[in-house]
Amino acid sequence: MPTDDLPETLHVTTDEQLRAVANLTRHRIMAVLRFEPATITQIAERVGLAKGSSSYHVRLLERAGLVKVVRTRKVRGVTERYYAMAARTIVVPDPGEGGPDVLMRHAVADLEAAPADAARHVRMAHLRLTDEQFTELGARLQALADEYRELSDPSLPDASLVFALFHPAPRRHPEGDAK
Repeated sequence: MPTDDLPETLHVTTDEQLRAVANLTRHRIMAVLRFEPATITQIAERVGLAKGSSSYHVRLLERAGLVKVVRTRKVRGVTERYYAMAARTIVVPDPGEGGPDVLMRHAVADLEAAPADAARHVRMAHLRLTDEQFTELGARLQALADEYRELSDPSLPDASLVFALFHPAPRRHPEGDAK
């Protein structure tokens, strides 16, 4: 099933969906299904899980409405199910002040698990921007990510792009310290 047939966006709104996306293993399963459908066996091989564990996590994602069966076929008397994402983009709610950011935690875990000798570009920049510049940069980053997502070819190796543009919490100065 081509990703063109999927709805553009699914907003995570229920507790069941939040629990499903908060799990790193399920995050990695959704990454496998990002560009093309896969069976439980294929998912298990790509994520490095036992088939039973893979099946358990996929069922939780399916119950939460985040993945769905897109086709079936009979193989030696057994029905093989192909799963795909329920939408091209899954939007996780803002965690709120002081809350854990699930996407960034998963991104860091994936980065740490990536081969050390693989190509990677990691950079942090501290900026001072006007509100207009901040908004413009956020829009440009989003447009760039969208442009490259459209160019994605399922036959090529995965690459993850993560960006976070935010205003950090104000630094608290101990009483008596000069600024």
